[in-house]
Amino acid sequence: MAMMTTVNLDRYVLDSLMADLAGHDRTPAAYLVFLAIWSAGDGERVALSYVDLAVRTGLSRRTVQIAVAHLHRRELLQIERDGPTETPRYRPLTPWRRWRTG
Repeated sequence: MAMMTTVNLDRYVLDSLMADLAGHDRTPAAYLVFLAIWSAGDGERVALSYVDLAVRTGLSRRTVQIAVAHLHRRELLQIERDGPTETPRYRPLTPWRRWRTG
């Protein structure tokens, strides 16, 4: 049996980001991918392949690729790679924290 752990999310992720990505942008897959990345790294940087994300979300690998690109364009995801064939490292970004404090 898998051990249950708690994942801390900013309230904004549930209250606003979900409606923004799923409703306004019409990309619910991007929301699922954001949650999967956040959960895997507990909001910090984490290395995951497209296949890893596809398994975590139940989405196709291509849908995950499109979602990652969308999150990156929206400046909700930082992507780092050591080389073109290396597994990317993702860090979910939290621009809403700047909006609230500034």
